[in-house]
Amino acid sequence: MANRLFQGVVHQMRDAVDRVIGVVDENGVVVACSELTKIGEVRQGVQEEISYSNKAFTLLGNTYSPITAGTKSEYYVFVEGEDKMAEKIAKILVVSFANIKNLYDEKYDKGSFIKNIILDNILPSDIYIKSKELHFNTEEVRIVFLVKFYGRTEMMPYEMLQNMFPDKTKDYVISIGEQDVVLVKDIKPGTERREIEKMAAGIVNTLNNEYYAKVAIGISTVVDNIKDLARAYKEAQVALDVGKVFETEKNIISYENLGIGRLIYQLPTTMCEMFLQEVFKKGSLDSLDKETLMTIQCFFENNLNVSETSRKLFVHRNTLVYRLEKIRKLTGLDLREFEHAITFKVALMVQKYLKSISAKY
Repeated sequence: MANRLFQGVVHQMRDAVDRVIGVVDENGVVVACSELTKIGEVRQGVQEEISYSNKAFTLLGNTYSPITAGTKSEYYVFVEGEDKMAEKIAKILVVSFANIKNLYDEKYDKGSFIKNIILDNILPSDIYIKSKELHFNTEEVRIVFLVKFYGRTEMMPYEMLQNMFPDKTKDYVISIGEQDVVLVKDIKPGTERREIEKMAAGIVNTLNNEYYAKVAIGISTVVDNIKDLARAYKEAQVALDVGKVFETEKNIISYENLGIGRLIYQLPTTMCEMFLQEVFKKGSLDSLDKETLMTIQCFFENNLNVSETSRKLFVHRNTLVYRLEKIRKLTGLDLREFEHAITFKVALMVQKYLKSISAKY
């Protein structure tokens, strides 16, 4: 479709420019040209030049310039000649083609349509109208992966994901920011959460091993209607945000597995501070040293089992009981009692959440 669009513009400009002009794709194939006989011709050396960089260049009597600036372009305009005039004409053509392609993509491209949905840039009433125009199945079962890249990478994050999921009719790769890429993926109805997390693990491993990229992935709940993709994207965002606070050792965080952390994340900070003041005596929580906090964590991980916790910590059972009693005297909470343990666990998470907020400012 883009080829026909380019050819239409070239045809209109043919009389205004007294040189051969056209467009080649990333393989060096002429997809539009003012001389119709050249369409389909493979230009030698162009593909090699394009693979090196995304910049303008001259080759065998022609000037080439990428239609899309910044990221790797799928198309290059070409103008007969290697002089200054050819360079100027190429720049004019680039502006024209880029604007027309952007307008076309906004109207007809499914990827742009999905992006507008997840970013709430389209009215709910228009979603179904647009879906019909694009022959888009609104009731496919889909999942949203938000992939956050850390540090610099040799290749653009969007390009890495697009290489991994090239089928643009099933999976949609959308660039949200310089370091954030969304993957909207079709899945089979009834796909278990374990399988979905396995897909995410495969993405992480490929990006780590093949592209040396460090990433974290937030996973939404499963949706079966296109209008729910905006909610799914927000869930994936929350998964990453909450994961940064409560699941720091994980690089794959599912919204469904956030538990209490999701609830705490949505509470106002004033309420969190009030909760800590009501639960603990003044300064009692801050008085707990690193060893004591490690003991508490291990006690929780072993389901409040004194014998199992003492074995894991390599301490005598009586030593652990002594530590738990010391915690009770300091805080007023006996971790051997289930209700007290829950209160303490939530309070530690609330404190962690408040510290993460203060660290931002």
